[in-house]
Amino acid sequence: MITFFASIILLVSGYFIYSRVCEKIFVIDPQRKTPAETMADGVDFIPMPRWKIFLIQFLNIAGLGPIFGAVAGAMWGPVAFLWIVLGCIFAGGVHDYFSGMLSLRHNGQSFSEVSGIYLGNGIRQFMRGFSVVLLIMVGTVFIMGPARILTDLTDGFGGTVFWATLIFVYYILSTILPIDKLIGKIYPVFGIALLFMAIGIMVMMIYNGLHVPELTLTSFGNQHVRPEKFPVFPMLLITIACGAVSGFHATQSPLMARCIRNEKQGRSIFFGAMVTEGVVALIWAAISMSFFGGVRELNDAMDAHAGNAAWAVNLISNSLLGKIGGALAILGVIAAPITSGDTAFRSSRLIIADFLKLNQGPVLNRLWITIPLFVVGFLLTQVDFAIVWRYFAWTNQTLATVVLWTITAFLIRERKFYWISLVPAFVMTVATVSYILVAPEGFSLPVNLSYAAGLICALALLVPVVRTVNRQASHRLKTSG
Repeated sequence: MITFFASIILLVSGYFIYSRVCEKIFVIDPQRKTPAETMADGVDFIPMPRWKIFLIQFLNIAGLGPIFGAVAGAMWGPVAFLWIVLGCIFAGGVHDYFSGMLSLRHNGQSFSEVSGIYLGNGIRQFMRGFSVVLLIMVGTVFIMGPARILTDLTDGFGGTVFWATLIFVYYILSTILPIDKLIGKIYPVFGIALLFMAIGIMVMMIYNGLHVPELTLTSFGNQHVRPEKFPVFPMLLITIACGAVSGFHATQSPLMARCIRNEKQGRSIFFGAMVTEGVVALIWAAISMSFFGGVRELNDAMDAHAGNAAWAVNLISNSLLGKIGGALAILGVIAAPITSGDTAFRSSRLIIADFLKLNQGPVLNRLWITIPLFVVGFLLTQVDFAIVWRYFAWTNQTLATVVLWTITAFLIRERKFYWISLVPAFVMTVATVSYILVAPEGFSLPVNLSYAAGLICALALLVPVVRTVNRQASHRLKTSG
């Protein structure tokens, strides 16, 4: 378990060291009043304690991501540990901290609006539509999935429509009620439970002496059951999103940016929640590789169950944690997606409200936006999302890539150390472009051709960055001369 424990130590160290680097580059102002104080409306802009904001942010960005993604990612072998650590610290932490702090600095605006400030109106319009479509899809899928599971657990009681209706009612309430009335009360409880579940799994893994594969020169390669169709790069980077880097986080951080009382809290809330999610992902990747007897056995089991991560999570939880594990498995498979779906719809409301510049204090204004959103969501529940959902991971990481380029543009404009976001933006551009070209659900092109196309796209985006930097340097020379 040397690799596993070393990975956890590196993640924790990354928080204490690299988050301070990000904070120093951003340059916080503890005396600056936050939107929670200057724009308090009793609905979305509400000051809350740091511990509560942290737990809400953690559950907002986590959900099933660091569990299911890590289980699936473990099929590539111990190299998954490397991606979680490097991705979480140098991509995810940077992505979450700067996106959250930029929203905080811009009056808690949705990141689609922030991106427009630094990348232009065209990107703003793209991000508005792209984000809302993505969030409605997330919310809709996280209605029907839990509804079907609840129907099975209750031996068909009420049927799927009954449970979907109850979830819909909860979603509507959590979307329009003040954030401290429902989300602020139940999210901390679920957040603690999700952490307890992960810690319990880790303790039992150690107690039972399960063998976690080590990352060595011989195990560094691709151990996926179908390596020719699923190369480590870019497949692993897209599969393990939450726990490494995820664009969905940038849609959630503005919710908490509207509740933070001081800019000093940003580091622990945004970067801290990301690292915590990374630890959860490490635990689930480790138990997945060890519980079934090894990476090969995990691949065989997942292949036999059509890649169903929910099955693996239930089996592992019930086997290691007994009755408590059964209850926590239900939490993980039902409550976690529901608590991602509700904030997805809430984020959609805020993005549209920012676009329309519609005050969300009056209930009627919230309903004007919420009702059409849920009408669309209800209609989409009638559609089979089995195929469409396969593209979610790619759209999610595409969003993360745009966010990282936005952060880079901000840092360049402010003449700050832009390399901290430029490098992960470049890597994620290559990954997202090459993924859609090489993936079975994409164009299934040859790997080398896909890599070349991804690299060309990344270099094309790099050109205006270089020009801007050179222009700034030239301007400084003229003014100093």
